[in-house]
Amino acid sequence: MSKKVAITQSNYIPWKGYFDMINIVDEFILYDDMQYTRRDWRNRNKIKTSNGIKWITIPVQVKGKYYQKIKDTKISDPSWPQKHWKIISHNYAKSTYFKDYKDHFEELYNGVKEGYLSKINYYFIKAICDMLDIRTKISWSMDYRIIGDKTLQLVDICLQAGASELVSGPRAKAYLDESILKQHGLCLTYMDYSGYPEYRQLYPPFEHAVSIIDLILNEGPHATRFMKSF
Repeated sequence: MSKKVAITQSNYIPWKGYFDMINIVDEFILYDDMQYTRRDWRNRNKIKTSNGIKWITIPVQVKGKYYQKIKDTKISDPSWPQKHWKIISHNYAKSTYFKDYKDHFEELYNGVKEGYLSKINYYFIKAICDMLDIRTKISWSMDYRIIGDKTLQLVDICLQAGASELVSGPRAKAYLDESILKQHGLCLTYMDYSGYPEYRQLYPPFEHAVSIIDLILNEGPHATRFMKSF
């Protein structure tokens, strides 16, 4: 029996493509043993506003922690959830389904108790998967033995997970050695993020690369019609 897995870092309220990747695999493994990278998607994402695209960022402790792993990265300001919800609610109050999802998202933000970035990302990813009715198993790279370097690490995790296929984002083409995967009997598939349909979105011009929250608040129960894996 074939098994598809994806192995990638956790992101904060990721875009729709991230959730399409989760939906097409049998197990989604959060690779948070990797080094935390600044100005990346780990602790921030984009939303639409009347003044254009805005980044909302979870403040984390980085001073003197140049080589810390994502899983070890701590929050530096515990008041961030209330600040983020205020920004989101202000900018999406006019969206079609804001009233339908307002209480749910507000409860999510008020319910953040974690002090580690990795756990916060997991918390939001799981909650959004529930909204989209995505039932994929989500696990951690920490659940597996990590050996080797880059491609060999991913191969070893795949083998431990009983996978026959690794699904990856297109950026991984720059560093994944497909021949090593083939040697271990693993198939490699890259996500295709082209051709997404546009949906009702506030504040033109249309932008695909924003948080999934944008799609949910604008299309509500119809959100998955504008994704590719459903």
